[in-house]
Amino acid sequence: MEQDPALAAVRTYGYLRLALAGLVLLLFSAVAIEYGATGFDCLQTSVSAYWHTPVRAVFVGVLVTMGICLVALKGNTPGEDVALNFAGMLAPGVAFIPTGDPGSCSSVPITPADAAPAVANNMQALFVLGGAAIVLAFSLARRAPSPRGTRLGLAVAVLVMAGGAVWFFVSRQTFLDHGHDAAAIPMFLAIVVAVWLNGRDVDRAVAQGSAAPAASRYVPVYRTIATLMLVTLGLTVALAFVSQWEHLVLWVEVVLILLFAVFWVVQTVELWGRGLRTT
Repeated sequence: MEQDPALAAVRTYGYLRLALAGLVLLLFSAVAIEYGATGFDCLQTSVSAYWHTPVRAVFVGVLVTMGICLVALKGNTPGEDVALNFAGMLAPGVAFIPTGDPGSCSSVPITPADAAPAVANNMQALFVLGGAAIVLAFSLARRAPSPRGTRLGLAVAVLVMAGGAVWFFVSRQTFLDHGHDAAAIPMFLAIVVAVWLNGRDVDRAVAQGSAAPAASRYVPVYRTIATLMLVTLGLTVALAFVSQWEHLVLWVEVVLILLFAVFWVVQTVELWGRGLRTT
């Protein structure tokens, strides 16, 4: 019997979503194995600091692949799509620009190396890819009337790519010093926005009758996850002023990544067999 192309497309969408959840498991597994290799004796001060340990290849690979997935996957609404694309564009920057503090916890001796040549090569390649993607997106948008959300997404993409390129070429040292944080913090905030929008949009879809009443059970889940993310970020800022705990950033990143994984799995369950929510 011939397979329905539409059904195959929906299944492919679902499998791609599952793959993204698997990336989180891959990253945490690599960090856990490295932790065990140190004799469960010490931890780096952040997940990003594991770039300087044997976890590096997994860390970079996971963030680059996650970024591509977030951009490729279509959001349920224009707002969610823009938030996911924004986070996806920043993820490779988090991977390619290492945190300035290499830490002191590794299963092998940490040998400080000049990361500048690698950052220069990787980021320029990323700018080439980003520029090509933007040109392609404009070309596709011209073939049919573009909704407002699509135009907004393209504008955001141009600003992010152009802003990053100008900063990179005009002030290379400050880019190396602060580029990691400048990419990581907005990336997490964009994910929080995407989670919050899901709670709002499911509620609206149920009220409008375009989603089954049973879908309303996802509303408190999405809102709870978004609230926990915001509380985590708020507590981080507060604790940073009153505490000198060196692993604060590490545990904040772990909590936020786990909450994102929970959101992604819940949303995948909601949309399994459908692809996108009808709004």
